[in-house]
Amino acid sequence: MPGSPQFTRRSFLAATGVAALGTALGGCGSSGTAPAAAVAPVSQADIDKAMATPTELTFWTWVPDIDQEVALFQRKYPAIKVTVVNAGRGTPAYTKLRTALQAGTGAPDVSQIEFQYIPTFTITDSLLDLRPYGAEALRDKFIDWTWGQVSGQGGEVWAIPQDTGPLGLLYRQDIFDRHGLKPPATWDEFADAARKLHAADPQVFLTNLAGNQAAAWHGLMWQTGAKPYTVSGASDISIKVNDEASKKLAKFWGGLAQEGVIGTEADFTDGWYAALNNGKYATWITAAWGPVFLAGAAKSTAGLWRAAPLPQWNAAKPASGNWGGSTTAVVKTTRNPIAAAIFAQFLNSDPESAKLFATKQFFFPATKALVADPGFVGDTPAFFGGQQVNKVFADVGSTVDPTFGWPPFLDQVVTDWTETVGKSLTAKTDAVAALDQWQSRITTFAQGQGFTVR
Repeated sequence: MPGSPQFTRRSFLAATGVAALGTALGGCGSSGTAPAAAVAPVSQADIDKAMATPTELTFWTWVPDIDQEVALFQRKYPAIKVTVVNAGRGTPAYTKLRTALQAGTGAPDVSQIEFQYIPTFTITDSLLDLRPYGAEALRDKFIDWTWGQVSGQGGEVWAIPQDTGPLGLLYRQDIFDRHGLKPPATWDEFADAARKLHAADPQVFLTNLAGNQAAAWHGLMWQTGAKPYTVSGASDISIKVNDEASKKLAKFWGGLAQEGVIGTEADFTDGWYAALNNGKYATWITAAWGPVFLAGAAKSTAGLWRAAPLPQWNAAKPASGNWGGSTTAVVKTTRNPIAAAIFAQFLNSDPESAKLFATKQFFFPATKALVADPGFVGDTPAFFGGQQVNKVFADVGSTVDPTFGWPPFLDQVVTDWTETVGKSLTAKTDAVAALDQWQSRITTFAQGQGFTVR
């Protein structure tokens, strides 16, 4: 794993984009996802008073060097002191937060939460609706699909987007040139290229679809137009991980795995890093954070990579999915809701703070202004042969469906995927049949937690 802070964080996002939380939800109880009544705005006078009153906030985050962004906030609001706590990442971070909430003590005022985990905390009514504090006014500042990820059924704003991960394709230009290939425009072309390349050189695969990476699978489901999880109210959920769109995906990737023309090894391992460096894989299906990560993880291949959009199921209707990205949310137990809400909003919408995330932590932006900024999209990294890689992913981001949703028990969903669909890829068995197993296991779990499954 690369050692610099941004690469460590990127490795984390990639490896645990939808990682297990480690503990299942107990019951369903009241839910923050139920339709909400109209909310009264907090007056500007109350906001001004709160922001001028000496206050201490605790902020849990895994972002390296975020003190720079926090300092901008404290410069504007000197009465507010923000204590930044690195509470860990993935399973440890979310487990720690839920433990504190269940204990009724020790929870932060503000916490970083990935898009896909927001329902895990809204189902337990643990996040503050930010609408009364002016969050709705920020909607147009953010890429449309990201706002959909932080919005509730009743119009609640559960968090403020911070960074994103629209899916694209990174490919080895030298390998493509050597074998007369070009970036595939469709998945049929992709399959043909996979067969051609592996037949010409059995030591090389067009790509690797890791059997341990439910995050990438969800991103690919997203691209197909699948709607695997739809929560209605506090206790109703539609689970469709084996619908026609998902079966099309499983048939495609399961077939390539059975043919032996793609790799299926676990990613973010020593072997996988070596494969990226030695040319075993000619492409990497990854998110917008992938180019920065790859530049650190595969330094020996500098200048050889390029970027392209994902191949399409329907070339006339370009679409992509998302893998990764996070938000800033306010924990409902905070004693300082105004200051916490204003902090969450400032951190991600203030132009200078948002730009720091893009230029210091190398996050892919969630704001429309930054993905349109010539200085950002016009960057020409030497690692990618001077290509405007950010522009490729900025364009891809505009094709992400804003209506894709997540389950409130993502931990179990990921475990079940790994033991069914993921296992079928590595074992080269029937991936479509594995989808049915996945569907059955999730359904049984949800019913056991008190959900009505449709």
